[in-house]
Amino acid sequence: MIAKISSDIDPREFATDLRPRPCPACESVSANQMGDKRGFDWLRCLDCGTLYVSTLPTAASRMHYETGVYYNDENLDVPGFVTSRLKEIVKSFARYRQTNRLLDVGCGAGTLLNVANQAGWNAEGVELSVPTVDILRKQGLTVFPGELAQAKFPEAHFDVVTAAELIEHVPDPSSLIAEVSRVLRPGGVFWATTPHSHGASGRVLKLKWSIVSPPEHLHLFSVRGMAALLARHGFQRVKVKTEGLTAAELMGAFRSRSQEGGSADVSNGHQRVQSDYKLNETLLLNRRRRMIKNAANSVLRASRTGDFLKVWAER
Repeated sequence: MIAKISSDIDPREFATDLRPRPCPACESVSANQMGDKRGFDWLRCLDCGTLYVSTLPTAASRMHYETGVYYNDENLDVPGFVTSRLKEIVKSFARYRQTNRLLDVGCGAGTLLNVANQAGWNAEGVELSVPTVDILRKQGLTVFPGELAQAKFPEAHFDVVTAAELIEHVPDPSSLIAEVSRVLRPGGVFWATTPHSHGASGRVLKLKWSIVSPPEHLHLFSVRGMAALLARHGFQRVKVKTEGLTAAELMGAFRSRSQEGGSADVSNGHQRVQSDYKLNETLLLNRRRRMIKNAANSVLRASRTGDFLKVWAER
C-alpha cells in the first residue's frame, strides 16, 4: 500500500521536464487547460477525461522517494480494517493460483505481502524507497529495491500482480503497465487501485481536491482512460469500477462555502487520509453500517462517481 508524501517536502524544489505530454492514458494530444497547482499546469484529456500535469518533474527531482523522505514510522502503520479488506482481496485471487507467485508493485508498508504470504502465496514486492525495503526485509519479506523493470523478472512469471495507489505516482504509466503485462502469465490477473479523475470529489473540488497533489500525483485516470491503457497492453476482460469518497473533505468544502460564501482550498492530504480512515472504521463497526457503506458504493459504481478506481484485468 502506498503511504502519503511527507508534509515537509517543498514542491517548489521540483524542477520540471518542459517537454509537453500527450495523455498518459489514451495518448491523445487534445486537452483543456485546467489551471495551475503548486507550480504545475494541469490538463484534462478531451478524448478520455484523464487529468494530468502538462510537464513532468525531472528524474533527479524525484529521487526523494529513494532517500527515505517518503516513508516514516507513522505512515508505515496501517489500520486494522485495511488489513481485513486486503484479506478479502487476496482471497479473491485464489482461482488464479497456478504458479503460486504474487507480486505487489509499490508494496509500501508490506501489508499486502504479509496477507498474501499468510494465505500461502509466494509473495514478492517491488519498492522504490530503499530504507523501506530494508525495514521489510528485516520482517522476512522478499522485496526488490527499485522500479519494476529494474527487477528483470522472467516473462509470464506471476499469477497475480497488484498495484495499490501507485500508478498516479509513476511518470510513465504506459511503460509500467507494459512491464506488468510482460511478467504476468496469460490468464493471470492485474489488480490495482488509483484515484478517479471524474469522481464526486474531482467534479466538486476540481484542482482544490487534496489528491490533485503534484509532484506526488502526476495523473488521475478516468474509467475510459484506464480501460484504454490496459487494452493497449494486451489486457482482456477489463473491469474498472468506481468506489469510495473522500467524504470528510467534501463535507468540509461544503461547510466552508456555506460559511464563507466561497470555496476552500482543501489541500492537506494527510488530514484527508486520517479522516477517511476514521470514517471507514466507523462504517465497519457493525452489520447495519457495513450495509450502508455497500449500498453507497453500489450507487457510486452505477453512476461512476466514486473517487477511486478499482481495476481488475486479466492477461
